[in-house]
Amino acid sequence: MNIEAISPAEIEKRSFEIISEELSEAGIILPEETAFITKRCIHTSADFDYAKTLMFSDNAVSIIKELIKSGAYIVTDTNMALSGINKKKLAVYGSEAGCFMADEDVIREAEKRGVTRASVSMEKAAKLERDVIFAIGNAPTALIKLHEMMEEGVFVPKFVIGVPVGFVNVTAAKELFIGSKIPYIINRGRKGGSTIAAAIVNAILYDM
Repeated sequence: MNIEAISPAEIEKRSFEIISEELSEAGIILPEETAFITKRCIHTSADFDYAKTLMFSDNAVSIIKELIKSGAYIVTDTNMALSGINKKKLAVYGSEAGCFMADEDVIREAEKRGVTRASVSMEKAAKLERDVIFAIGNAPTALIKLHEMMEEGVFVPKFVIGVPVGFVNVTAAKELFIGSKIPYIINRGRKGGSTIAAAIVNAILYDM
């Protein structure tokens, strides 16, 4: 196997060229309006399954871009996802990102009630007095809590990126949002993760 001689500045560009080539060889044609997000997820994971499992609600890309432009707050379910999001790009639009998982009040409340910190984090996010975009890459209980609050008429998220990874309730939690009235980007199945959640947000920011 040959090693390519390539400059550091060209590595990412070459990676995306390879992704496009392999998708073409497999006969996979991605929708133009969402292809850049799917390719970013493949680039992050080296997993071409995202070309088949990443789901987008109608006009998802334009909706989330408008939310960011209007200063919506992005809430993640891990500090890893938060750290991966390009905050400088967000700040250009007066938008911010945060994670409440390590907040003392969240930890105490979760222990008191015997529920996950992710669930309590979603409740805390629902009290923010601004539009909220959720980027969930780890905890299916976060998606379940969001759906419960929607069903109870307590809170309606403006946008949900639902890509938790794992085995317990992961697939079912994602399916709660497929076909719902909430704008979403969801990855069907078990795959996902904090890096994928951050990659989706960044793909959108880089395209703005």
